Amino acid sequence: MALSGAPGCRAGERGPRWRRPWKLLALGLLSASSVLAAAPGAGAMSREEKRRLGNQVLEMFDHAYSNYMEHAYPADELMPLTCRGRVRGQEPSRGDVDDALGKFSLTLIDTLDTLVVLNKTKEFEEAVKKVIKDVNLDNDIVVSVFETNIRVLGGLLGGHSVAIMLKEKGEYMQWYNGELLHMAKELGYKLLPAFNTTSGLPYPRVNLKFGVRHPEARTGTESDTCTACAGTLILEFAALSRFTGTSIFEEYARKALDFIWEKRQRSSNLVGVTINIHTGDWVRKDSGVGAGIDSYYEYLLKAYVLLGDDSFLERFNTHYDAIMRYISQPPLLLDVHIHKPMLNARTWMDSLLAFFPGLQVLKGDIRPAIETHEMLYQVIKKHNFLPEAFTTDFRVHWAQHPLRPEFAESTYFLYKATGDPYYLEVGKTLIENLNKYARVPCGFAAMKDVRTGSHEDRMDSFFLAEMFKYLYLLFADKEDMIFDIEDYIFTTEAHLLPLWLSTTNQTISKKNTSTEYTELDDSNFDWTCPNTQILFPNDPMFAQSIREPLKNVVDKSCPRGISRAEDSLGSGPKPPLRARDFMASNPEHLEILKKMGVSLIHLKDGRVQLVQHAVQAASSLDAEDGLRFMQEMIELSSQQQKEQQLPPRAVQIVSHPFFGRVVLTAGPAQFGMDLSKHKAGTRGFVAIIKPYNGCSEITNPEAVKDKIALMQRGQCMFAEKARNIQKAGAIGGIVIDDNEGSSSDTAPLFQMAGDGKNTDDITIPMLFLFNKEGNIILDAIREYEAVEVLLSDKAKDRDLEMDNMDQKSSENDSHKPNSEEAPSESQDAGAVSEEPEGGGESSGVGDPDPLSPASTDSASVSMADEDPHASGPTEASALEPAHTPGDSQPQEQSTQTEANSKAHWDSKVQPMESILADWNEDIEAFEMMEKDEL
Repeated sequence: MALSGAPGCRAGERGPRWRRPWKLLALGLLSASSVLAAAPGAGAMSREEKRRLGNQVLEMFDHAYSNYMEHAYPADELMPLTCRGRVRGQEPSRGDVDDALGKFSLTLIDTLDTLVVLNKTKEFEEAVKKVIKDVNLDNDIVVSVFETNIRVLGGLLGGHSVAIMLKEKGEYMQWYNGELLHMAKELGYKLLPAFNTTSGLPYPRVNLKFGVRHPEARTGTESDTCTACAGTLILEFAALSRFTGTSIFEEYARKALDFIWEKRQRSSNLVGVTINIHTGDWVRKDSGVGAGIDSYYEYLLKAYVLLGDDSFLERFNTHYDAIMRYISQPPLLLDVHIHKPMLNARTWMDSLLAFFPGLQVLKGDIRPAIETHEMLYQVIKKHNFLPEAFTTDFRVHWAQHPLRPEFAESTYFLYKATGDPYYLEVGKTLIENLNKYARVPCGFAAMKDVRTGSHEDRMDSFFLAEMFKYLYLLFADKEDMIFDIEDYIFTTEAHLLPLWLSTTNQTISKKNTSTEYTELDDSNFDWTCPNTQILFPNDPMFAQSIREPLKNVVDKSCPRGISRAEDSLGSGPKPPLRARDFMASNPEHLEILKKMGVSLIHLKDGRVQLVQHAVQAASSLDAEDGLRFMQEMIELSSQQQKEQQLPPRAVQIVSHPFFGRVVLTAGPAQFGMDLSKHKAGTRGFVAIIKPYNGCSEITNPEAVKDKIALMQRGQCMFAEKARNIQKAGAIGGIVIDDNEGSSSDTAPLFQMAGDGKNTDDITIPMLFLFNKEGNIILDAIREYEAVEVLLSDKAKDRDLEMDNMDQKSSENDSHKPNSEEAPSESQDAGAVSEEPEGGGESSGVGDPDPLSPASTDSASVSMADEDPHASGPTEASALEPAHTPGDSQPQEQSTQTEANSKAHWDSKVQPMESILADWNEDIEAFEMMEKDEL
């Protein structure tokens, strides 16, 4: 059996330095047919179906790779909506995301070993020659040390690993003489200046040409880095040292890992998200397994596998025990405070934690891996993709999805570990969703919003490096591979490093004896040499029995634990008071607040203020409940403020050759047809109006009649434009931003406000597109003349290509809006069930084109940066009456809580604004108190 223990390695022993069973476990490449029989009712997937799906993955890869090479190379990444390369400095900055781009053909390097895994050896040989010939690593550009390490250095090393393997086989790469390794060594030396700190932790960024502290480097002033950024170097740096015999790289990476280990919180054995690279102080003291920490844990375990150093396994096991003790709340994985690990730090999870079930398989802890993976799969089935972040009750928190591969990675590992055909069906779902929702003519586009199906002009290199690799391996049999992949270990970017490096050019390092390892339950270290008896009970229904209770976990509310504190009335344990349930007029709730050390103060202006003093709580556990309650209040406020804004809409190009595959993110209007109430949306051909600004009577009504009118923003109110095109017979309107280069990729979405008058006369839908998205439609008109679009609240799931063909004979009917009304979408889809009264205007009546933010993200509130009472000059609120430009503040709302009135917290009016008065001072005082206490 593939997971049986090594000869002479009993349960609990650590075994030899280079061990076949650990190699198998690290890759998860177990003989699926020998581990578990197909569960009754699940139905084993036929060999023909697996081969068909494998071939489909190959076709999808070809579609993405060929479009990158045709439209983007030598640029770092492909922009699939506009069919061109993303060159840093030539596109609007996306902030930290762009730190991965270094003008070194990132996608090609990141894809090298994927080509070999997918049996594309000829393409690999051509790609290596291009990299050697074209790629320059000496660019004057500031890049992320972390991203450059895992993508570029890892890509070069992975390419070198498979190149020497192919050369040894004798058919391909006979000319290869280590050129990729030479480039990797050059890049390694360019990253070393980042380690010039007293702690050994690297700076987060480095200039490829000038290093860090050089006057022309434009970096080196940062003081913080994330734990994963500093702790995800050992595999690539150690491999570089082992390949070249130059030990300095492995030594620097080990020193960084040692420092993080030394700075762990000793009582909880957890690490924070962000650390000061000079002092070692934790800057962000929340801890989890997602963004900012994830691959630090991964590399501790894999460093033990690759390098054979037991200290890495001891550290991983110590951290893993803490994770399972504090962070794991099956099936959830929730961040906690490192100093108070029983206290949750937030009520949402990010998508990067989807890698963790795969890591648990490597650890040998199969049950929680199955549980968390199943929970994530239920979220995907609800939203088609895994949102960047989602709440504990599985609502969208951050709506983007940049085609991340972590869930596919865990699916692959679980299938190889269990042999359960269920995971093949999961992989099939991933393939179908990618083709149905993300595929566009020039590749695959990231999802701007999983709720609407709108796209982002982005195809990250990791999509080619990881997604297709894991999906292909999921469906491939051993005979489909041209080499034994069990001879390699995956990096966090899925690059391949050979396991024989464990005995090559070993770096002699002293074991860390400055601190003792925490004494743990012996069971934490049992079965270090894995044995299937512990991983998989002899029961073909094992995995299914674990998944079954979680089938409806997303559709129902997540099971809540029992409060550790007793109810204030002495009636026994009860769930803790949640912010969403609190009512200031409820005496029982006030008593619970008092027990948690929370005071409620009625201010003279009618507002209500909440203050917590932990020392006044009945117990330390009650104090923790009180802090959680206060944090929930902040997030609830942020959520309520965003819920009064309209969600984004979608403009879907449905005519030839797009057939619905291009979806543009559009801003909504606070007037006209509410697309959330019209299931079919409005479909029609587009027409450019004259005059283009739409601010006077339309002079080409014959061209606009029964069409969707295109117009430019500016020179008059949005409502005036809508009335003019409606009078000309248009069935809808799209306003295109006149600010050159503006894009939904880099700017928050906006909703179009009214003109201060009654807008009930406007009955057609109006949407707003930024300049870049608008130009996609204009370019299509220039090339194809007749362009048909669908205006809707979210991209439609139907096969628009077939639908388009069916409607060829009745084009005129398709131009008219469908007036059939349907119930509004659920809150999970971000729909608003009713329009704001009065158009929600907030700027002056004479102010042209009032816009108001309509962000799709539900990011947590930073009270230091946001005043809940302030209303910017371009904001629109359904709850605020119109005011003139001379008003310094909006009028007080008539429903605001009075000083002596009962405050009902579940009312339609936002109660949180009063709760959050003077919150800055309170939270600062609390943090100071917590610091003093520690």
